[in-house]
Amino acid sequence: MPRPNALTGSPLDRAGTSRADPTWATHHLTHPASLFLPVWRGRNLMRAEGPGAQAAVKLRQTAVAPLLANATWALMGLLEGAAVFALDLSALDAPLSDIEGARFQDLRRVGGAVAGHDAALMAHARGLMHWRTRNRFCGVCGAVCVPSQAGHVLLCQGCGAHHFPRTDPAVIMLVTHGERALLGHPAGFRDMRVFTTLAGFVEPGESLEEAVAREVLEESGIRVVRPRYHSSQPWPFPGSIMLGFHAEAENEDITIDPHEIREAKWFTREEARAQEGFILPPDFSIARRLINEWMEA
Repeated sequence: MPRPNALTGSPLDRAGTSRADPTWATHHLTHPASLFLPVWRGRNLMRAEGPGAQAAVKLRQTAVAPLLANATWALMGLLEGAAVFALDLSALDAPLSDIEGARFQDLRRVGGAVAGHDAALMAHARGLMHWRTRNRFCGVCGAVCVPSQAGHVLLCQGCGAHHFPRTDPAVIMLVTHGERALLGHPAGFRDMRVFTTLAGFVEPGESLEEAVAREVLEESGIRVVRPRYHSSQPWPFPGSIMLGFHAEAENEDITIDPHEIREAKWFTREEARAQEGFILPPDFSIARRLINEWMEA
């Protein structure tokens, strides 16, 4: 790829072979050089860094030490030798309110304003904490789970099952027919008229290409051929990875699934660029990249 997608390009060494040692993890958890990326109710701690730009707030161990006993944490990796942890403070009402210029914000709303590798770090922290805080009990027997391997494995205290971080694969595709592209207004966007690429989750026993064809047919009534992989993007909202594709349509007549999309249309490049009466998805999304590259072709 000529350039990476937003939310990718993390500079971390994930330390997969070291985190299984509980002594190693405890040492870094209490080391004064360790860094912590706080998450609160799905939001990341950020501060303004120049006009219209945001940066991740990385706190030293001494700043969060009083909070660790009542917080959920997990090792993310090593950054230039220093351990980096995700720290979920959702149980507190107003944590870290005394840090000047910092506030918790929704990465999904401001992701395009985050410079450098910070977006990838905050996406990683958000996704990992979402998994940790929503899997406190075993899905097999219902017993309590306790963390292991620096927060990357949850061990059931009842049946002994091991639970690992989960990422749900979703295909996202730009469908074209000649010089036009198919865009839809998702049902979830009730407050704004957004037209974007079609997308959907991969089902068990299904290849990515089969998922592309099925999702497009179900949502729009369009049959597609020759799905071609483009690139991927982690999408921790709450825990997916988007697998981008191009596909070609065999027919033009649209029949929408109203439970999934409110409207779907064929757009020329000029119509997509004009954005008259609608908006395109955010610049940092893989959906927008697929659309932009098609518009620029």
